[in-house]
Amino acid sequence: MGRDYSVVGRAMAAPARAAMLDALMDGSSRPAGELAGAAGIGASTASEHLGVLVDAGLVEARTRGRHRFYRLRDASVATALEHLGGLCPDLPTRVHRRSREAAELAEARLCYDHLAGRLGVALTAGMRRRGWLTDELTLTDRGAEGLDGQGIDVLALRGRRRPLTRTCLDWTERQDHLAGAVGAAVAALFLDRGWVRRRRSGRGLVITPGGLAALRETWRTEVADRPASAPARA
Repeated sequence: MGRDYSVVGRAMAAPARAAMLDALMDGSSRPAGELAGAAGIGASTASEHLGVLVDAGLVEARTRGRHRFYRLRDASVATALEHLGGLCPDLPTRVHRRSREAAELAEARLCYDHLAGRLGVALTAGMRRRGWLTDELTLTDRGAEGLDGQGIDVLALRGRRRPLTRTCLDWTERQDHLAGAVGAAVAALFLDRGWVRRRRSGRGLVITPGGLAALRETWRTEVADRPASAPARA
């Protein structure tokens, strides 16, 4: 039996809906008004676009008190969008701000709940070199021991229904980065310890000086040493 790709294709065809999906790629839940701002459209129009995304199964809506918040349906949608990004042309970079934002996303970002961009790819490669991950990104016994040493409870992760590790093709680097329960746990660790911090808008991340040191000394991973010029999101 074939699949009707046109349902999802039509849902993503409008630039406004594509912008909304991109804004939700960091795993956040956002109100319609915030998504309208990200898409550059009015609130009433945003509701119509969000309805299309919900009907297509890409986005889900949850009510909190008097407000409705929207988020990607689950990690599988984020993974599909990240993979699809490798087939999509880059947005025009004639505007300096958009060009800068594109460079920031390529450096380090969240892909739903795990690390992506050059940071995510470099970290994954480093874990492979250390024997923590196989070439197929399966967690090894050495990797489980190493992650436990970093404060990640691998045994608890194994008890979840979510796959322990999973490959996710990075749309800017065209290489795999680590997803799954371990990928999410590593991203949470980096955020909790202040090794990365969120930018004020979007899903880009800033690697802090402490993060650069931890990457080199603890994770044995080298990334570009660029100034953390963007302030953290409040």
